[in-house]
Amino acid sequence: MRTLNVHVITAALVSCVLSLACPGAAQAYQQCPSQPVAQIFQPWGDPGWYELIPDGAMEQRSGAWSLRGGAAFVPGNEPYYVTSPQDRWSLSLAPGGAATSAPTCIGLGHPVLRFFARSTAPAQGTLRIDVLFTDPTGTVRSQQIALLAAGSSWQPTPPIPIVLNSLSLLAPQNVQFRFTAIGGASSVDDVYVDPYGKG
Repeated sequence: MRTLNVHVITAALVSCVLSLACPGAAQAYQQCPSQPVAQIFQPWGDPGWYELIPDGAMEQRSGAWSLRGGAAFVPGNEPYYVTSPQDRWSLSLAPGGAATSAPTCIGLGHPVLRFFARSTAPAQGTLRIDVLFTDPTGTVRSQQIALLAAGSSWQPTPPIPIVLNSLSLLAPQNVQFRFTAIGGASSVDDVYVDPYGKG
């Protein structure tokens, strides 16, 4: 099946990459708490094991997401029902609208983000994804990691690398993902991360 076209914006890596250039630091690295995982995107040729971020299925509709500028939960799930056949909701982003997820643990073992998206104005709009994280000085920063051009029907995105300054991942930390509709309306559903980096 066709996947969305993606232009991935990678961050500039500072200092060494822990898993390759600094094996001692990598050995000291701790993992995020284990969570249930499943091969959610296997029908699209991705054998990776993914875990759902907090309310990534949009079914709780309170507490997990911060919405602004015309972002809202709306009836209508992505048609594949990858999380549950009982799911009934998705996230709608009006042009300029944004939604920020609840914190989820990310580290060297959680390098990939993937979800379902569509656009109601595919010729006009893109979907921007930023990751909000804390740098080594304790400052909260945001890093753009992707721009998506979605079609009018629900499709899974390609695997999106969650690329941060490697020093920010000396230990697992809670990050947030911000989705912003630019120039057109977009919908988002079933947001997952790959805790093993094999997506």
